[in-house]
Amino acid sequence: MFILKVMVSKGINSVNKMEYIVASCLLCALLSVTAAADTFLGRGRVVMEGSIIETACAIEMSSREQVIEMITVPASQIAHDGQGIAKPFVIRLINCTLPRFDPTMPDWQAFRVTFDGLKDGALLGIEGEAQGVGLQIKDQSGNIALPGVAMPLSELSSGDKLLQYTINLLPNHQILRAGEYRSTVRFKMDYY
Repeated sequence: MFILKVMVSKGINSVNKMEYIVASCLLCALLSVTAAADTFLGRGRVVMEGSIIETACAIEMSSREQVIEMITVPASQIAHDGQGIAKPFVIRLINCTLPRFDPTMPDWQAFRVTFDGLKDGALLGIEGEAQGVGLQIKDQSGNIALPGVAMPLSELSSGDKLLQYTINLLPNHQILRAGEYRSTVRFKMDYY
């Protein structure tokens, strides 16, 4: 901390006296800011977040939040073929362990995935200019995901597991209208 003393003699008029006081206050403020800045030059901060959960598997970071770019499809193709072009996506489970933290509980044996979002009958709904279509998700066995309904049980094994799905545009029996669309689909894992 710097201390600055300003001497004011009796011969200086009140305007000059005020200039000295203002100048000295500004100088003090400048010096204290400079001194404070010097104390933080070699420092930084890293904020860490995480969680500890009792679950059989962790979900790989790249699988937690995905943006899937759907292929542009002519409305005539959906009207003629009854669907768009399926787009694959994956959910990667990592570090799966079968024993539970509580040894009195049985080991993990299976899991279920539930997809949820804006509902449009048996399809996941969309938002935007496009109308007359919704999204359908299928797993690699051909099981169809209904919004908010758990998919069939799948066997769980130790290690990593790759869950493969496709997402596709299907007509929802409304009038088909071309345009851009978007949808947010959430998924959750339940272990048994």
